[in-house]
Amino acid sequence: MVETREFFDAFPDAQYKDEQALVPPRATDPGWAHGIMVNGGRQKIRCKYCHKVILGGGISRLKQHLAGERGNVAPCEEVPEEVKLEIQQHLGFKVLEKLKKQKGSKSSSSSLASYSQNKEEGEDDDLGREPNATTSRGANRKRKGKEVDQGTTSNRRKRHKKQEFPIAIPVSQPPTNLNFASQESINHADMVVAKFMYDSGIPFSAANSYAFQQMADAIAAVGTGYKMPSYHSLRGKLLNKSVEETGELCNDIKKSWEVTGCSVMVDKWSDKTGCTILNFVVYCPKGTLFLKSVDASDITNSSEALLGLFDTIVQEVGPKNIVNFVTDTDPSYKTAGRLLMTKYKTFFWNACGSHCIDLMLEEIGKIDEVKEVLLKAKKLTGFIYNRSWVLNLMRKRTCGREIVQLAATKFASDFLTLKTIVSLRDPLSHMFTSNAWTSSSFSKQRAGAEVAEIMVDSHFWSLCDKILKVTKPLLTVLQLTDSEERPCMGYIYDAMEKAKRSIVSAFDNKESQYMPYLKVIDPIWLEEFHSPLHAAGYYLNPSIFYNPSFSSNKVIQKGLLDCIETLEPNLTSQVKITSHISFFEDAVGDFSRPVALRGRDSLAPATWWSLYAADYPELQRFAVRILSQKCSITQCKRSRSMFGNLQKKSRNRLENQRLNDLIFVHFNLHLQQRQSDASKGRSMKDTYDPEAVDANMADWVEDWGAIEADDLSWMDVSVPSERTFLIPKTQKIDYSEDNIDETKGID
Repeated sequence: MVETREFFDAFPDAQYKDEQALVPPRATDPGWAHGIMVNGGRQKIRCKYCHKVILGGGISRLKQHLAGERGNVAPCEEVPEEVKLEIQQHLGFKVLEKLKKQKGSKSSSSSLASYSQNKEEGEDDDLGREPNATTSRGANRKRKGKEVDQGTTSNRRKRHKKQEFPIAIPVSQPPTNLNFASQESINHADMVVAKFMYDSGIPFSAANSYAFQQMADAIAAVGTGYKMPSYHSLRGKLLNKSVEETGELCNDIKKSWEVTGCSVMVDKWSDKTGCTILNFVVYCPKGTLFLKSVDASDITNSSEALLGLFDTIVQEVGPKNIVNFVTDTDPSYKTAGRLLMTKYKTFFWNACGSHCIDLMLEEIGKIDEVKEVLLKAKKLTGFIYNRSWVLNLMRKRTCGREIVQLAATKFASDFLTLKTIVSLRDPLSHMFTSNAWTSSSFSKQRAGAEVAEIMVDSHFWSLCDKILKVTKPLLTVLQLTDSEERPCMGYIYDAMEKAKRSIVSAFDNKESQYMPYLKVIDPIWLEEFHSPLHAAGYYLNPSIFYNPSFSSNKVIQKGLLDCIETLEPNLTSQVKITSHISFFEDAVGDFSRPVALRGRDSLAPATWWSLYAADYPELQRFAVRILSQKCSITQCKRSRSMFGNLQKKSRNRLENQRLNDLIFVHFNLHLQQRQSDASKGRSMKDTYDPEAVDANMADWVEDWGAIEADDLSWMDVSVPSERTFLIPKTQKIDYSEDNIDETKGID
């Protein structure tokens, strides 16, 4: 039987009962705003965000927990970023005050000189490190302090060691001395940063990293004279420390696999030279972790060789932990996945949901009338995005919204961009009929005249509306499969059925109009995409099952039975699951509690089962493991430099290990930040990024005709809006004449 506390550890959004907690009277420390005493003791404090109870160390230990400082306590994974930065700033200022008291009349420059000397000595020590001093990513560091989950106690003797805190200043609150800095010094700092990036060949997208501003704040907090880490330090002790910290976070995630199960995902990268890299990523509700990268260029077309590689991954993760093994739909990968499923018979292989939806959109794009519309739409965007004056005019007319939209897949990007064109029909039409346009030289060019003709073509817009009746529901399903908010296994079957019904309804149930599209969708859904896990997830999702519109069928019943036989090999447990499921169907016992009724729609399905099915542990474990899975591959960040590193691995074992460590840290940091952003409702892509328009979207931004009479360069193009591509409802678009000079950009 799985203890309820283990479920709470596995689900970040599980609910907890309030216990007796107090704040000390006249407490002034800012840490008490984020923690509460348990049973009236200052040495036992519960974090308000992750609900862990910290034993020993008092409010100082809680602040270390919130600030993410390792050593005495594990960092809080649920603390809001602004709170974390506030506590980091508080700890940083405390350290500065302590240093001032210790140094007395000594100047800050001597302190920095001592710091630099110690740093250099540390780097020298790193070069001569003993073999047994190195760390491995899987090893657990020895904890100096202790933490327990709510309800547990410990009488062990507490040890206190001197703790040093790195200094950081939050992004939202600039360093104090910035207010006194001249504009000239700020401009100089900007140029120094820019020259460093240009000299090192660092991509512009690095400025979007969450660590970019954190780095600047940490340096500013130290002050003038800070010595940057050396080449040897970055590839030595600092990399080792990062591997160790990342490994600890991954170990915390791995502990939940036994409870929730996990999905192993194979993220495939390929380039034009035929090189293929496979990134193995493991997902569970606790978090997503990057396992390893493998150069599969020589085996990508061999199902037998892929089976051997997949088998090693299964052994590393643990066959009993895996519920879902996900690859794309390439024939060799499909064959290897099915052979793997046949070999173990304890988990399922599934095709990536996003890839399957993209296949549907690809086939729809091959229909003649759809192909014609996409061709005209690409001619429109190609004209706009290759002429700075026209691009600026478009951005002004659309209030900063972009036409070209990037999605997880190629064909999803195509139809998402088409959808945006339709939504911007009015401002674009006004743009191509305005005095600014008609008086410009572009309106007299052949390409400009063709684009203006497209904008007034009623047949074009009629076909656009017809195509979007089909693609909008599919894009909604795609958004669900790629969502980071909660596992989608319990929703995907219902979403696909609703999408097909929506398409039929959009064509007023006229079979002659909707059947050409369903003939494309159904074969891919039934032969490539559908899985018994989808059917079982549909049946076990309380928000769907208890809905009056729920209906079962033979496919759902067989899928549920297939999952029982596969995921639960123990015959006794199978009998208990099939006999206890009637209690769920009839909503008796804890399933009928008022709080359970309210939680059917508000809680994630797996969390709902973890809270209200404790009387039926076998059924509870079965439902939680299914409802905790994803349907699509979580893609690792597409980094050209990292891709190049993977291709040029050295024959030297030590250098290969160093490269593997770098890749391990790089991808896991990205995955952790992406999940953190998703949990806080942040968009992963708020602005148009020209660098992100790769070969898949090149046909939307390439020039369809010779550029004439446009002497402006990219320096004249206005910066796009940083909105999330939504025009506020209260904002009215001004369609008045623009009076724009063609020889100048739009401010």
